[in-house]
Amino acid sequence: MIWLPIPVEMATQLHVKMYIDKLLQEHLASKTINERLVAIRSFYRYLNSEENREIPNPVTNGMALRMPKPLPRHLKEVEVETFLSAISKKRDRALFMLMLRCGLRVAEVVGLELSDIDYQRNQIIIRNGKGAKGRVTYISNDAAGALADYLQVRQETVEDSVFLVEKGRHKGKPLSVRGIQKRMEYYSRKTGFSICCHQLRHTMATQLLNAGSDLVTIQELLGHTRIETTMRYSRVSNRKVQKDYYKAMDRVLQSEKMKQ
Repeated sequence: MIWLPIPVEMATQLHVKMYIDKLLQEHLASKTINERLVAIRSFYRYLNSEENREIPNPVTNGMALRMPKPLPRHLKEVEVETFLSAISKKRDRALFMLMLRCGLRVAEVVGLELSDIDYQRNQIIIRNGKGAKGRVTYISNDAAGALADYLQVRQETVEDSVFLVEKGRHKGKPLSVRGIQKRMEYYSRKTGFSICCHQLRHTMATQLLNAGSDLVTIQELLGHTRIETTMRYSRVSNRKVQKDYYKAMDRVLQSEKMKQ
């Protein structure tokens, strides 16, 4: 094997770590390095199972490099305006507004029932969020309006689900996750830019952060278990950083001016 200058029987974890260091020096991506480690581990498994050679596998658990997590992409203001202006169906506008303004996941929109909406308190109860955890989120005026417009034309049915299929043999049945995703794919083609449902949640979080909301509040609204997940938004919210910088710098300059 080209990675190992010694017989395979003599390979140790130290040799593998040295090989990883060599690949890092060659500026290979973490994904590429991990793929090579998988190949080496598979080769030793083959030797053990097919060749009956009892050789310790030098690639052990924990050796894989940590993959960098991509920053969440949020929509720009012009993209939000273009996207919303492309939606004519009241149902679609309501369900996407709940993602954009309330931070609902696709599965949470699908699972939403009429009894979960509290118009008196402007609240939505999420009973089965990610990890089977519930939470309460709030409805903005424009999202509440879009939802009310849809409920006025919603088909009368015994179904408790808020969002229903409107055409075809499944008409009147609860809308599925794939059904919502297909609607998003339609509007993505219609607007001419790439967009997915989850980006609406990212957009809400970024907009709230730019408007001055703290991370703990955003964590509660989105239903994140770990604050580290929410903190990723602060890395893409340059406007918030810019505001904080100038606000702090003004105080610094005023303080220095008073001392002169």
